[in-house]
Amino acid sequence: MTTKAKSKPAIAVRPADTSDISAHAKASILAEALPHMIRYDEETVVIKFGGNAMGDQELADAFAKDVIYLKQSGINPVVVHGGGPQIADMLKKLEIKSEFRHGLRVTDKPTVEIVEMVLAGKINKEIVAAINRQGGKAVGISGKDGNLMIAKRITEMPDPESNLMQAVDIGYVGDPVEVNPYIIDVISKSDIIPVVAPIGFDREGHTLNINADTFASALAARMKAKRLLLLTDIAGVLDDNDELIEELSIEQARALIREGTITGGMIPKIEGCIEVVEAGVEAVVIIDGRVPHCVLLELLTEHGVGTLVGTARKLPSRTQG
Repeated sequence: MTTKAKSKPAIAVRPADTSDISAHAKASILAEALPHMIRYDEETVVIKFGGNAMGDQELADAFAKDVIYLKQSGINPVVVHGGGPQIADMLKKLEIKSEFRHGLRVTDKPTVEIVEMVLAGKINKEIVAAINRQGGKAVGISGKDGNLMIAKRITEMPDPESNLMQAVDIGYVGDPVEVNPYIIDVISKSDIIPVVAPIGFDREGHTLNINADTFASALAARMKAKRLLLLTDIAGVLDDNDELIEELSIEQARALIREGTITGGMIPKIEGCIEVVEAGVEAVVIIDGRVPHCVLLELLTEHGVGTLVGTARKLPSRTQG
């Protein structure tokens, strides 16, 4: 019985200018990238897009090219985006007061309508347009489409000081309880790149604002993605000497939390990474989105751009099997 090879999507990405790169250098680049391309062939990579990379036009264009190159090489990128600063700007323009509790925006009924408008309407379509402008094909959806993300309202959270659970009322803010990735699967099997706004609803039909990291993590875990990339505005996890920690196993990450090396807002982020890896994702990378083409550097080279939690970044050598 013969197996018919699957054809790769035909995407007319705008080529980069490589006229000043020698033939030997180009061959070296390909030699390094190809094993990684094989490693991720037909695998799903969920990318949370946010921070400076969204606000800087050059970084946004570089990101758009990166996801197109991934799609062209046979990888299935799924983009989930945030939009906190843009939401804050719109609320300010509309003279709607906004406050945060435990790092989450208190979202009443009028606010959640603005949040959905900004995320699913404005930002989502800007990212779609950026990818299409660079020669790719993207479509924008939210967690409401195809019942992708069903959530429940957050009614309790751990107290920052005691770490004990306490009741909270932060309005229409949700945590995922059910992920139905059928619509993502359908889109990804074509030559189209899905771009997802982190909006969901509960079983009663109420719109819920979901933290973009949480949304991307739940989606990656449910889809058993090969990688989850969390673009941030920091280099990654730093040690006691402020040096970047490039890779962490789950055990090492937990030890650094106990020792106090990982502190503050990085603790829930790392704990979230651990949960995703334990759910079946090979690795999660807190990636420096301020670096141009950070996605390609992370996935298709040995260098990486940030802190990886989970299975090692480097490919195993032949002697390792």
